[in-house]
Amino acid sequence: MDGNGRGKRGRKAGENAAPSSVQVLDRSLALLTVVAEGDGSTLTQLADETGMAPSTVHRLLTTLAGHGMVMNDPDSGAWTVGLKAFEIGNAYLRFRKLGTISRPFLKGLMEESGETANIGIEEGGDVVFISQVESHAPMRAFFRPGRRGPVHASGIGKAILSTWSDKDIAQLLGGRELVHFTDKTRDTLPALLKDIQEIRHRGWSVDDEEHTLGMRCVAAPIFNEYGETIAGISISGPSVRVSDEKLSTLGPIVRERADALTRAMGGKRPEEL
Repeated sequence: MDGNGRGKRGRKAGENAAPSSVQVLDRSLALLTVVAEGDGSTLTQLADETGMAPSTVHRLLTTLAGHGMVMNDPDSGAWTVGLKAFEIGNAYLRFRKLGTISRPFLKGLMEESGETANIGIEEGGDVVFISQVESHAPMRAFFRPGRRGPVHASGIGKAILSTWSDKDIAQLLGGRELVHFTDKTRDTLPALLKDIQEIRHRGWSVDDEEHTLGMRCVAAPIFNEYGETIAGISISGPSVRVSDEKLSTLGPIVRERADALTRAMGGKRPEEL
């Protein structure tokens, strides 16, 4: 041990003492970064590069491997990033691309409709808003990027669900409480599925004050190259402006913009495959 209280490879004395959960997370992420930067590193190499004891590195690698973040080649002993890490990175690229490419479409939709335009994805039974272009009107809808909303009481959520089978919808929502927000909320699975049938028929959805009284939303789905739904695009505004008469005009416009964005992403509607 040197005068600074360090052992071999620069490790601190007592480094193997039980760390806090925050320290474990910090070390795990640091280790994952080192693994990702290499083309395959052994346990000894990772210990050298991180300054952590081999036993600590092994424990962290085992945990990360359990979550699919890293994997080990039993023949060479080399550690590389796992499939789950790839999926997470790919999701970042996909949604960054989605947010960037969708921007002019959202802007055009806002200008054409006069209402706030949004794009969001489904995740775990919620809608997550990715991007938005706000209306210039003094009274307008606002959804902060990253905000989550209930899929059953959302125009984007119902647009996405409309491309799923009834069985898949029931599997996602069957064991969940469909929260009652207003008297118009589809807060039972049969009521929601009945609405979904109508959405499939016309090609666009409506959140008719189902989450917030006085606000309406019109949405349509966006597809990838395999005809799978990856997101939804919508306009949201006060019911006094998004009237019954205007819905018949706005619905097809949103659907057309969604289809144009699908093509810009290299995607296709399922019936085009």
